[in-house]
Amino acid sequence: MSTQSNTDRVYIFDTTLRDGEQSPGATMTLDEKLQVAEILDAMGVDIIEAGFPIASNGDFEAVATIAKRAKKAVIAGLARAIPADIDRAGEAVRFAQRGRIHTFVSTSPIHLAHQMRKTEEEVLEIVTKTVTQARNLIDDVEWSGMDATRTPVEFLARCTEAAIKAGATTINLPDTVGYSTPEDYYELFKRVIEMVPNSDKAIFSTHCHNDLGMAVANSLAGVRAGARQIECTINGIGERAGNAALEEIVMAFKTRVDALPFHTNIESTHLSRASKVVSAAANFPVQYNKAIVGKNAFAHESGIHQDGMLKNALTYEIMTPESVGIKSTSLVMGKHSGRHAFKQKLADLGYEMADNQFQEAFQRFKDLADRKKNVYDDDIIALVDDEIGSSADRIKLVEMSVTSKTGGIHRCELKVSVDGDPIEVSFDGTGSVDAIFSAIKEAVKASPHLVLYAVDGVTGGTDAQANAHVRLEMNGRIASGNATEPDTLMASARAYLNAYNRLLVERGAPAQGALAG
Repeated sequence: MSTQSNTDRVYIFDTTLRDGEQSPGATMTLDEKLQVAEILDAMGVDIIEAGFPIASNGDFEAVATIAKRAKKAVIAGLARAIPADIDRAGEAVRFAQRGRIHTFVSTSPIHLAHQMRKTEEEVLEIVTKTVTQARNLIDDVEWSGMDATRTPVEFLARCTEAAIKAGATTINLPDTVGYSTPEDYYELFKRVIEMVPNSDKAIFSTHCHNDLGMAVANSLAGVRAGARQIECTINGIGERAGNAALEEIVMAFKTRVDALPFHTNIESTHLSRASKVVSAAANFPVQYNKAIVGKNAFAHESGIHQDGMLKNALTYEIMTPESVGIKSTSLVMGKHSGRHAFKQKLADLGYEMADNQFQEAFQRFKDLADRKKNVYDDDIIALVDDEIGSSADRIKLVEMSVTSKTGGIHRCELKVSVDGDPIEVSFDGTGSVDAIFSAIKEAVKASPHLVLYAVDGVTGGTDAQANAHVRLEMNGRIASGNATEPDTLMASARAYLNAYNRLLVERGAPAQGALAG
């Protein structure tokens, strides 16, 4: 008998496209959302929360389009406990083979007093009314008690009982503000399930934020207490400090089945690719020491560790790189590699590209191979993700020249293409990067605030590609951009333009002067 047949199934509810996208600067375009949804569906995610349909026409379109295209996953739309929200969510997910409305209302005293301004009895009435409305639209309804971990358990149990009675098939008890500990969360689920007489008629779900760094531990504790659905995101992205990381949960079950006798339907070999797709789409770099999918997750520099790895990998690795989709070899491509070899390498790395994107990526690869002695898998991944992320940019860098002198002037001469029209400017700055960013602002006639600028190397060595990250803010909107180039200044310029282009997408405004004022 297989190990899996002796374990309990846990459903994976991925909210990367909803809670994850609510991270400041993580807004994705429709094409990016479709790409993320496709890989989530392919890797075996049970429920994809595709967005918040009432939030905007763009969110509605994304949920509806993903609902139409999904092959296996249930597609969920989020709705507040407001009739218009629920109707809009129902309209969006009706295109899915299997749709779900996920509705929520606050339950904690602090939320009721300061946000809802409602009594407990009024909230109970709202729960019954809105869940009933959702259930009249669709059979699959999830109800969440927002801020459940700061809610008196007796009241939470009454809300849960009312939601199930009204037709909810999934009950989510979220740690909305990341306040709980594993012991607290375990007891919460155990008590609510025991106190609610009709608890056997619903699946219970966890949804944990990482404000105290315990999101994954809390999620696992909830499962041990009876929950059979976990809400999580790729790379753990999400509001504030993020959500429980899908990849960590999946590999915890696979690696520690002795302590956690549960399983998911996730194909773990897709995890690394999913991480890279989401990182590129959201423009959120993955920290090097991130569990499972970080660049250093399977890297060993210590002499003692290297010695142990050479003798037996189990000495310092509790899972194999291959189990999460990381190739053990990396140095195989060079300037003599042809289109067929490059296309095969992309396939090995999990990429499928349209012909025009492939041709542009191949040319950039050849240019890189002429300038860089060794081309690693990480170089190719960065190059292709950068190509995909910037292919739709309305403002593109054509030429740039930067002059710097010690203690002297720093000048950037810049030529950009704005919707196909060339614009040339020059600008002096206090440093090379300052001159570049100032020249771009002059070219586009806008002055967004620079929130973040960072550069790191894709691989080691003096010929490593520079990966530049830029985050811009203007009038309450935030967008991130990144770019990868062998030249740090070129990468910085293209990252700034990528971020500005994302602000244009959000606003739907003219390319020049869109954010002025």
